[in-house]
Amino acid sequence: MTDRHVIVGAGPVGRHVAALLAERGSEVVVVTRSGRETGIPGVTGVRADAGDAEALSRVADGASVLYNCANPGDYTQWETSWPPLAAALLEASRRSGAVYAITGNLYPYGPVDGPMAEELPDAATDHKGRLRARMWAEARAEHEAGRMRAVEVRGSDYVGPGVGQNGHITRQLPTARAGKRARVFGDPDLPHSFTDVLDVARVLVAAAEDPSAHGRVWHVPTNAPRSQRQTLTDVLAAGGLPAVPVSSIPVPLTKLGSVFSPMLRELGELSYQWSRPYVLDDSASRAHFGLEPTPWDEVCRRTIAEYRVPQPV
Repeated sequence: MTDRHVIVGAGPVGRHVAALLAERGSEVVVVTRSGRETGIPGVTGVRADAGDAEALSRVADGASVLYNCANPGDYTQWETSWPPLAAALLEASRRSGAVYAITGNLYPYGPVDGPMAEELPDAATDHKGRLRARMWAEARAEHEAGRMRAVEVRGSDYVGPGVGQNGHITRQLPTARAGKRARVFGDPDLPHSFTDVLDVARVLVAAAEDPSAHGRVWHVPTNAPRSQRQTLTDVLAAGGLPAVPVSSIPVPLTKLGSVFSPMLRELGELSYQWSRPYVLDDSASRAHFGLEPTPWDEVCRRTIAEYRVPQPV
């Protein structure tokens, strides 16, 4: 097997995967529309449309693993942007023989009544969850038919460097560090799992390179659940900052806003994630891969680091 790795997407997960692989000396290529270099030593940036199966197959030729770390830019347009991208990734994996390692999420499970384990059925009720469930079902079917090797890794809401506006906690940090009130979806005191992007990358690499892990979903080892209020307080404290008041965005206000805002409509379909405990069961992956989550205090330090106010000199 070659040690050439092709990563589609230069978001926080893709960058962490690239850094892990480059640090050990692997050949690493990151595919984006711009082709901009990542700035990570030993990583090559390539410009290509990952939704073009021919172009992506050329880049993936000779690769040992093709990582789907893509995050289509417009959250409200997944139904348009994901299908051609997913189809191209499948085709490139089939042609190249590369293991197809997918960065998934918990949307496919839909509303749940207890901790989420990999044995749960994909029973999403919203269109985003059904789309992500369909993507995995198609990849698994190809795997089971022997046409490719596939594995999917799922984490909960991200914390860590680079998450920014895509994270429920990190989007609060620019104002919270100034002492201003944070306003969150749902009940701010319900237990909720938050997954570090570095741990997503670690498990994605481990699962891709372990043939016994292929053909199924794995959950990322994740620290014990904490409420949104406690998580934000912990992250601020890691930067030497005081806690801020945390309030829930009123449901009527969210419903009213969704009339005018496509983004609020999308988030409204996922409101079940914030109206009951949302807890990840990671016991299977801990046992299989022998991995533990990054210690919580370190996760918090890494998360707040890019939001620290520069000290005067």
